[in-house]
Amino acid sequence: MIKSMTGFGKAECELPNKKITIEVKSLNSKQLDIYSRFPGTYKVKDIEVRKLIAEKLVRGKVEFNLYCENLGTDSNTVINQPIIKNYYEQMKSIYSDLNLDLSELTIQSIMRLPDCIKTEHEELDEGEWELILEKIKEALSKLDEFRIQEGKALEIDINSQIDSIASLKDQITPYEEERIERVKTKLTDALKDIQNNVQNDQNRFEQELIFYLEKLDINEEKVRLENHCKYFSETLKEKTPGKKLGFISQEIGREINTMGSKANHTEIQKLVIQMKEALEKIKEQALNVL
Repeated sequence: MIKSMTGFGKAECELPNKKITIEVKSLNSKQLDIYSRFPGTYKVKDIEVRKLIAEKLVRGKVEFNLYCENLGTDSNTVINQPIIKNYYEQMKSIYSDLNLDLSELTIQSIMRLPDCIKTEHEELDEGEWELILEKIKEALSKLDEFRIQEGKALEIDINSQIDSIASLKDQITPYEEERIERVKTKLTDALKDIQNNVQNDQNRFEQELIFYLEKLDINEEKVRLENHCKYFSETLKEKTPGKKLGFISQEIGREINTMGSKANHTEIQKLVIQMKEALEKIKEQALNVL
């Protein structure tokens, strides 16, 4: 069963005086690319969380956010009174030198100066972190479940497109004999038109005709295309087939393109175009397969 690289997971927990919310989102990417955001107290756990994400999600562009909402009256952010008083004394001296009057706007200006607000760093409680870690694992599990559900839809769509290519390939067969006869007739008629003026060797003509028809033969391409489609369907059942599916898609495209270049028949060209259209849909979907 395949998984999509697109997913979302969320978990919450309430601790004394605070509420923790964890959100994890993932999108498709060629490798694992993690963006994480933590409140100051929890930044020391960034590497631990990244390892956990790598083990669980394997690949994708992952955005991890841990939010902390203070539910109590205490806050780590406080007004730095000594700094503000110092700024005020300096402003008072400047205003006096310039013969200006202090006003309410002065304190507003001071509050915008550096270090007027300070954050007191809180020590991380390891017991509290264990509870948060369980919620992180829960959010990752929810994201993984989301990926599985998306993967089921992807698998159905990709299989339908592969079946479509196989069906279109089989529809070429009735036109092949007609195409060969048409080429033979065209070359024979052209030879008849000039045979009164040019001496021809019938044996040489037949040899050249066989050589020409062999160049137009697409049976090998059809056989290889069928094998590639079967291999694609088998690979789709693997655990993380995303990159391999991309390579097989390239091989399928190569056979379809060769058939198109050899087609020399309007109806076959139409079928080739439909196969290319189905293959493009497969490539787009395969980019999102884990």
